[in-house]
Amino acid sequence: MLFIYRNSLLNRRLLVKLAYKCKLNKVTPFVMKKPRLIITNVLVFVITGLVALFLVPYVAITQGFDSAEIIACIVLVYFSGMSITAGYHRLWAHKAYEANTFVRVVLAIGGAMTLQNSILHWVSDHRIHHRHVDDNERDPYSAKRGFWYSHMGWMLREYQIHRYSDYSNCRDLQKDKVVVWQHKYYLPIMLISNFGIPTLLGWLNGDVLGMLLLAGFFRLVVVHHVTFFINSLAHIWGRQPYTDNNTARDNDILAFFTFGEGYHNYHHIFEYDYRNGIKWWQFDPTKWLIRGLSFIGWTKNLRRCPEERIEKAKMAMQLQRAQQHLSVLPNADEILPRLQQEYDQILHKMAEMYATKKRLMEIRKHKIKRNYEKLELDFKYRELKYNLELHKQKWLQLYQVKYQLA
Repeated sequence: MLFIYRNSLLNRRLLVKLAYKCKLNKVTPFVMKKPRLIITNVLVFVITGLVALFLVPYVAITQGFDSAEIIACIVLVYFSGMSITAGYHRLWAHKAYEANTFVRVVLAIGGAMTLQNSILHWVSDHRIHHRHVDDNERDPYSAKRGFWYSHMGWMLREYQIHRYSDYSNCRDLQKDKVVVWQHKYYLPIMLISNFGIPTLLGWLNGDVLGMLLLAGFFRLVVVHHVTFFINSLAHIWGRQPYTDNNTARDNDILAFFTFGEGYHNYHHIFEYDYRNGIKWWQFDPTKWLIRGLSFIGWTKNLRRCPEERIEKAKMAMQLQRAQQHLSVLPNADEILPRLQQEYDQILHKMAEMYATKKRLMEIRKHKIKRNYEKLELDFKYRELKYNLELHKQKWLQLYQVKYQLA
């Protein structure tokens, strides 16, 4: 019997052709085996899941959790979860903004607390996902392979074993001392953050076991699944206002549970934007955190996609959908050219409007600069005038003394 292991190095089409030839030539067909299970990952998910599903509710019913444990759990959920969204994802994977060393270290520790591997490994996977999104052979967590696979299945077997140590797509991060430090000492950082912090909080609160269960195990499982939803549900459930070239969706409900990452259709077309929810009212606490830190100088160079590009993407999708609906009408040959003409005209008007807006902003910028220069000159003039008056008084005093001596 001939065995061929199924992995991403061997194209499925080649397997199908070979199997077909075997059938024609009456050769024993191939037995396709799944990659080996990653026992460590399986055990982590099983043990933490059982503790969160059974032991935590049992303790909650029989003993209860106090307010300190509940508050600590909520705080650590947001701290560790947003270390992934603000740190691993928007800062390191997409370079959507820059942060000082203190912020990077905090986000690196919080990211390790989620047990989702090092920054370097996580970012390498994510950049491949964006480059080959929905490609079942190259996308590490392709949604086209189903909900279970994109949610958790891809982490349970050695589907990507051939590139586990290949970080060639993260050469920029290998120059970041914080990333290198976290990758080198990931295991102790992960253990200390996951067990040390809850243990310390529990000791201060007088109940180590309760804090470990709620702010440790339960918090970890919650953060796991809400972040995993970004790879699974956010590619299945929602709307596609910007592009349908991939499976990514925008979903306001998911955004609430994923720290703002639910606006995934927008993200997959404008990945370098530090925002996912671009409207002020859209729930995106990660965006608010990054923006808030910029006010005190801890983050800078926040990248935003130009509004014109966003509007053009929306218009293109609206045109495409309108064409699909109108093409089945009896008078489609008459309506579709008019639709295209209106679309071309609105694009032209949009380009003119944004060009005018850009010019207006430049004028305002120059005006502000001129006003600032005017204020600066005015202040300098007043200062020089005051100093001149002082020197005049000194001169008069000296002159009077000289005159009296004479």
